[in-house]
Amino acid sequence: MRDLNGNGVEKRIPQGPLNMLGSDTWGLTPDRFDPMLGDKLAKPESDHVMENATDGHFSGLHCGEYPVTKHKGANKVPFIIGVAGGTASGKTTVCDMIIQQLHDHRVVLVNQDSFYRGLTPEESAKVSEYNFDHPDAFDTEQLLDCLEKLKANQPIKIPEYDFKRHQRCTEKFRKVNASDVIIVEGILIFHDIRVREYMNMKIFVDTDADVRLARRIRRDTLERGRDVNGVIEQYGKFVKPAFDDFVLPTKKYADVILPRGGDNHVAIDLIVQHIRTKLEQHDLRKIYPNVFVIQSTFQVRGMHTLIRDQDTTKHDFVFYADRLIRLVVEHGLGHLPFTEKQVITPTGSIYVGVDFCKQLCGVSIIRSGESMENALRACCKGIKIGKILIHREGDNGKQLVYEKLPRDIANRHVLLMDPILGTGNSAIQAILLLLQKGVPENQIIFLNLISAPEGIHAVCKKFPLLKIVTSEIDAGLNEEYRVVPGMGEFGDRYFGTDDGGPELMYKISIENKPPQALNSPLKSLGNG
Repeated sequence: MRDLNGNGVEKRIPQGPLNMLGSDTWGLTPDRFDPMLGDKLAKPESDHVMENATDGHFSGLHCGEYPVTKHKGANKVPFIIGVAGGTASGKTTVCDMIIQQLHDHRVVLVNQDSFYRGLTPEESAKVSEYNFDHPDAFDTEQLLDCLEKLKANQPIKIPEYDFKRHQRCTEKFRKVNASDVIIVEGILIFHDIRVREYMNMKIFVDTDADVRLARRIRRDTLERGRDVNGVIEQYGKFVKPAFDDFVLPTKKYADVILPRGGDNHVAIDLIVQHIRTKLEQHDLRKIYPNVFVIQSTFQVRGMHTLIRDQDTTKHDFVFYADRLIRLVVEHGLGHLPFTEKQVITPTGSIYVGVDFCKQLCGVSIIRSGESMENALRACCKGIKIGKILIHREGDNGKQLVYEKLPRDIANRHVLLMDPILGTGNSAIQAILLLLQKGVPENQIIFLNLISAPEGIHAVCKKFPLLKIVTSEIDAGLNEEYRVVPGMGEFGDRYFGTDDGGPELMYKISIENKPPQALNSPLKSLGNG
């Protein structure tokens, strides 16, 4: 890898194996291991497997450090992958396979084909003479604008192109939101240095020319309404010369050269593994081992999509929120201690299993936390549930607290429930109260649906032995200290109420708690 220092002198950047922060240049053929640096590095076992299996080429990745964004309300900038190659080389298939394997991350695909310029009347009249494989056929400026916005975690609208009319659909757009991974795919995405500079990883799909021609004939005749003779004529007149002049020379910019496209499963698996490594460098779960996020599936993502949608009805919001809450509660219960237990099955056999933790209770932070009580009761028959109310009084940081907890709570494991972890202030006050009641810190499990990184930092730094179980970690907090993208005021959406209403409560200091005051009832709980 090369770089220029401040005085413009070229310097070498040291690089390590692919499974480290940087990467090296790999000649992945059965008989060759050729690092860019002159030193012959010892190859770990995994590298031998990669070398003998992929028959690909990995070169120096330009992403030794995955950059953290400076944009407000975003946890990190997206990881941008470029996938280039000749026409019908299998780029889309490779992209689809990467997306499928990264199902637990937000991934979007941006096709360079969407940025074709609409033909002028003069060009349309001579469409058979128009070279669609030339760099000038694309609106690169609009592509750059879209990449800049996506990198800043801003949503964009991608135009749709009609390949039969050779015009953009003026009223049709594809909305793309900020994501963890952005894959940009196209024949000439490596041609412009400005586009390349956005990419953290560049993949060139290398496929035999005869295979590409056969695929192009099938695609253009079936999907784009062309005739076979026209496709062959266009290929010989424009496509092949443009590949030799513009596409093939960009192969040298690739970090990964992928032969056989989508058929090279081993290489794609290694690419995905590397992407995961880069994404996890700033994963809060790597910083705090006491933070647990339930497995993200398309079902979980779909439920999040519904409850985050501002147009979702109250009925649907409650239904899908309850489903997610149940998953979080079940996951949280999995962190409780257990004892081995043997039972006799109806067949007379012995089954060695486990016995549930008996000393358990739930504590909900009023009022949003009460939405999680039904799921806990459904999982734990007859469980005791306590309540804590913590209310901000203006912006001076004072707290008003009400609590009603089981008398023997100090002897129980506690599932603390609040759907949203934002700044962490309310959670910290609730946890302090539990500690004052004698609950050991390592016996508290905090359950919530979404968490802001700021709240995780605040809680985990103060209580490193406590466990946090959540379904998603959001981007961060906005200027109003609301979680973004978030889901709005959870309590109002779940219970169908509006903000406001009188709240007359006794003010209690957690640090100097009078025992008789902590058990005092509320005069009013707002709207009831």
